Amino acid sequence: MKKNIGWIGAALAATLACGATSAFAQVKIGVTLSATGPAASLGIPEKNTIALLPKEIGGKSVEYIVLDDASDTSRAVQNVHKLIDENHVDAIIGSSVTPNSLAMIDPVSAGKTPTISLAASAQIISPMDAKRAWMFKTPQNDRLMADALAGYMAKHGVKTVGFIGFADAYGDSWYTVFNAAAAANGIKVVTNERYSRTDASVTGQVLKTLSANPDAVLIGGSGTPAALPAKALKERGYKGKVYQTHGVANNDFLRVCGKDCDGEILPAGPVLVTDQLPDSNPVKKPSQAYKAAYEKAYGAGSVSTFGAHAWDAGLLLQHAIPDALKKGQPGTEAFRDALRGALESIKDLPVSQGVMNMSATDHNGFDTRARVMVQIVDGKWKLQAE
Repeated sequence: MKKNIGWIGAALAATLACGATSAFAQVKIGVTLSATGPAASLGIPEKNTIALLPKEIGGKSVEYIVLDDASDTSRAVQNVHKLIDENHVDAIIGSSVTPNSLAMIDPVSAGKTPTISLAASAQIISPMDAKRAWMFKTPQNDRLMADALAGYMAKHGVKTVGFIGFADAYGDSWYTVFNAAAAANGIKVVTNERYSRTDASVTGQVLKTLSANPDAVLIGGSGTPAALPAKALKERGYKGKVYQTHGVANNDFLRVCGKDCDGEILPAGPVLVTDQLPDSNPVKKPSQAYKAAYEKAYGAGSVSTFGAHAWDAGLLLQHAIPDALKKGQPGTEAFRDALRGALESIKDLPVSQGVMNMSATDHNGFDTRARVMVQIVDGKWKLQAE
């Protein structure tokens, strides 16, 4: 009889312990970022921002497990496997760049783990299919920015454009979407030159572009490596307008490019010029909140659009996790599936880069409120009229 009582007591204790674990289960968010390597100017402010995200959401403590993928595609995939198989995370934030994020789609979908990419290409979430159903992203789609860029060029008399971009998925995406946007605005793209993020020279690409005598040049790069063609164009005496993508919208780019990029124009997220936005802009308040939090931690003038993408990923999770907790507990497939559905259902959410309206076919959810035109003037960002 005593044995039976002991066995029942042990079983009851185990049940209660299991229940307690379920009731107080911790939310685990995996993070893989390019904190080193060619994309470090993107990954470092993103990593800094992760440290500012809330440690409790919906009454649950939140742990962020941060890994560096060193701007390497294979490393990003390895990190995803580790986060899912060993750390058993409920969601993933990352990676910083398009090639890494594209490579993550297969392991993320196999692990049924909702993932919020911090990279720009629409290919990460489109065309929507069973695998991409697990992928979301906070940066504006390239097409949204390309449309603004081509429209601006057309208004300022540009008829021909030379393209110099990365020899990877980011460059491919920008060449494709800008071609379409340019054609819609009566602009002809006359060159398609490519270079690696790690190249030390782009002299050949610049000379070929100059031989086509374009009215303007678009550099389809991101981070500090996008300064290389800009400097080479300046050295060769190019007199036309030079445009960049939103992939350069941080102060590290300004520091590396210096005076060689003065006058360049790009589309960017509103957070880049948050102090210049009118009070009526719905993005001003959340973008100011991010700027205040980041600069309090890292110093005046340190805020970055790339860090803002990580901040917005945090805002998405803050809204989605409480809803997901109604259907499952952290650490379970039911919770991850509910979290995916909650992210997909977010509506009218103002974040630092725009206003998000997700759907089953749109896992970015931004409209034209997520972009502004900016010019580099005396080493600073200046808001322009579109």
